[in-house]
Amino acid sequence: MKRFSSFVFDFIRAAFSGGPLFWAWLLFLSFFIAAYGYGQYVQLVNGMIVTGLNDQISWGFYLANFVFMVGVAAAAVTVVFPAYIYKHHDMHKIVVLGEMVAIAAVIMCLLFVVAHMGRPDRAWHLVPGIGILNWPNSMLAWDVIVLNGYLLLNILGGFYFLYKKYTGEPINKWFYLPIVYIAIVWAVSIHTVTAVLINTMPARPMWFHSIMPIKFIITAFAAGPSLIIIVFLLVRRFTPFKIADNAIHLLSQIVTWCLGIALFFMLSEVVTELYPSTEHAGGLKYLMFGHHGLNALVPFYWTSLGLMVGAFILLLIPRVRKNLKILPFLCIAVFLGIWIEKGMGLMLPGVIPTPVGEYAEYTPSNIEYMIVAGIWAFGFFALTILIKGATGIMLEKVKYQETTEQPSTSKHPGTAATA
Repeated sequence: MKRFSSFVFDFIRAAFSGGPLFWAWLLFLSFFIAAYGYGQYVQLVNGMIVTGLNDQISWGFYLANFVFMVGVAAAAVTVVFPAYIYKHHDMHKIVVLGEMVAIAAVIMCLLFVVAHMGRPDRAWHLVPGIGILNWPNSMLAWDVIVLNGYLLLNILGGFYFLYKKYTGEPINKWFYLPIVYIAIVWAVSIHTVTAVLINTMPARPMWFHSIMPIKFIITAFAAGPSLIIIVFLLVRRFTPFKIADNAIHLLSQIVTWCLGIALFFMLSEVVTELYPSTEHAGGLKYLMFGHHGLNALVPFYWTSLGLMVGAFILLLIPRVRKNLKILPFLCIAVFLGIWIEKGMGLMLPGVIPTPVGEYAEYTPSNIEYMIVAGIWAFGFFALTILIKGATGIMLEKVKYQETTEQPSTSKHPGTAATA
């Protein structure tokens, strides 16, 4: 128990140690987190009337970001899988950082769901024994299970690894590896369940096709590694932690080919929907060209397509893809392109038009922007702290030292030695 309490204390201390730039970054994020608190308070007091949602469009900005972030969380498997299945040496050294990204992403997913609920105080209805989880009949119950389960697996795996590194003890493979292997399968399941949550609605033809789960996974394996590459490059830039070029090059290849497959799926959908041009193509037509002056989403679609196609063409060139000065900008383009495509380009036109053919525009309110920006800020805040603490332990700046308790000179026998 003394070791564990020392680990928690020293991890927190390492996570919150840094220079002026580090504290300026946290202060910047804290401003948006405070705005999130205010926005959430206004929404709780006044109800969902403060959002831009209406009778025709009940799924909006919150769920658009939720669907995207589930993919980012699942994409941590692109680091874990090569490290433990293919024994990639360079990936194995940094696998714990991928798990930290997954933890921050799942926390954001849960916050987006809470924001969309409107009355999160009623979530106790899902607690077995107190309420009714209604599993396996309810798809929402499946989502609750897979998201919280994936969060637990990454916390167990990631912090167990760090704890053993902190104490200098060998990892118990009989305990640790099953967690890793289950987490790999679980990562695919979280985005599969999210896809099935929407593609089982016959009244929503834009979602109602069997390609949705694989499209979700492929786009996740393009957007997620893009963020991970940016995080790894920032870690290399601002810490002494060494991340090999080979690891980044492998992730960039995964981004390239998954992005190419995602673009192929987009083209297949366009041909399938627009060639026969039945009433089922209404959502895609509205997204691409608008409908009788309602064209709020049209710029988003073409911007997303331009970002993804442009990035894909450049990533196909090995000299450009391996240039670590250009690669971050391409990753940002991929990340933003898929964020738009999965959010504004999928969730919204999926509910426009309605099953009875009504077209209604949706624009997020200032409260929605405030809450979404705050959740993103909270996610980056959590990610910064998790990465900072993890790198401190991996660099052995903090480690456990057995000392003999001497009340006259020491009050904390398990205090870490700091480099």
